[in-house]
Amino acid sequence: MALQLNEAEVTTPPRPASSVMLIRDADNGPEVFMLRRHGNSDVLGGAYVFPGGKVDHDDHDDALLARLDKAPDALHRALADQAIEPHHAAGYFVAACRETFEECGVLFAHGIDGALAERVGQQAREGFSFLELLESFDLKLEISQLIPWSRWVTPKMATLMNKRFDTRFFVAMSPATQVARHDQRETTEGIWQRPRDALERYWARELDLAAPQIMTLAHFSRFNCAADILAEARRRPPPTIEPSPRNVEAGRLVAYPGDPHHPVRERAMPGPTRLLFRDGRFEPEEGFDALFA
Repeated sequence: MALQLNEAEVTTPPRPASSVMLIRDADNGPEVFMLRRHGNSDVLGGAYVFPGGKVDHDDHDDALLARLDKAPDALHRALADQAIEPHHAAGYFVAACRETFEECGVLFAHGIDGALAERVGQQAREGFSFLELLESFDLKLEISQLIPWSRWVTPKMATLMNKRFDTRFFVAMSPATQVARHDQRETTEGIWQRPRDALERYWARELDLAAPQIMTLAHFSRFNCAADILAEARRRPPPTIEPSPRNVEAGRLVAYPGDPHHPVRERAMPGPTRLLFRDGRFEPEEGFDALFA
């Protein structure tokens, strides 16, 4: 099912959110885990996304921050955003951990294995809060496994949504002793796939993707192993990407940093500097191969 173009301007401020790209090595290169959002969802219904969601107020709770293996000041430096306070920066990391656990059952915590993760998940289904779960099992979040990758801010002329988000994307190696799977509520399928394979399926109209997922998968496709992706994340601060959209005769043209139609002249990522939304999907004007140029 093709994604629908949003025509209304969104005037509300962007909501803080976090998303996590779980990666692993396979025989033919790195794979990334993706979830198919429920078709009834009001945010990218039916599309394939990385686990994630909004930052909750409780994600900044002092008791939660005390259960991290890195101090808020260090996490603040990792996000490279001086406009927010350290405890708010730490909240993005906590939300990333919490949402990954809620949506696909993977919990970044010290000393946890698959069996313990299942027990924690069962208690979560009984209505315990994230902090209560950590306290009940005396767990410390292995927040150091999450490495900031990028920041995407939804523009007021949002192409696909009637909401705006300020989303921090993190990359992390999927724990070998845990199994990622969809939650059967907000998501209806969970799949591991090579980044290029996902994009080829997208081009064949077998699945729907939003622009952040397209551009991230195209970037990931340039690496031969998961360790190289993690090394890339560690070597530079996460770039901020504020898409600049405008309507053209062919559809909705969305420019990214480095494009002549974007106010930021320095590139933030490899690949095309603009995507055209037409016929229910984003595509490079030069065609599929431009994703990897």
